[in-house]
Amino acid sequence: MHSKSSIIILGGGCFWCTEAIFTHVPGVLSAEPGYAGGHMPHPTYDDVCTGTTGHAEVVRVTFDPDIVSLERILSLFFSLHNPTTLNQQGPDVGTQYRSLILWTDEGQKKYISAAMRKAEQEYGTPVTTEVKPFNAFYPAEVNHQQYYVKNPHAPYCAIVIGPKLMKLREMLMA
Repeated sequence: MHSKSSIIILGGGCFWCTEAIFTHVPGVLSAEPGYAGGHMPHPTYDDVCTGTTGHAEVVRVTFDPDIVSLERILSLFFSLHNPTTLNQQGPDVGTQYRSLILWTDEGQKKYISAAMRKAEQEYGTPVTTEVKPFNAFYPAEVNHQQYYVKNPHAPYCAIVIGPKLMKLREMLMA
């Protein structure tokens, strides 16, 4: 692991989208899809899809805070998914698609609170993002890793992920 790195766990709907977005952010060292926030040890995709494990599809974002701040990561997170819809992102519905932030150290909490207040002002409605301490992360199956890179022309990638990546590029250039 990089000597100057921090980790935050983000759930912004389908982990294919969240991984694709954060993979393109300068200063992000890795973005790994997986499952977190629940009670079942070592869940599979099929387990999580039942809605009974308590887990969400998430991405473990490892970043260099000297290159990209946690504030910037959270700003992108709140801008590139809808944190005001409970258990839903676009066509993806269920508790596994909820908006979720799992903090990995106490110092992150104040930045998360500030980012949530800012998001509520920007959206003009309450944010439903669940925030809690990190407990465990379970990597997603190999077929879910780097999904967009492996399947850029798949319908979901073209219709859902492609526009988010265009918006990210615009945000990074601003």
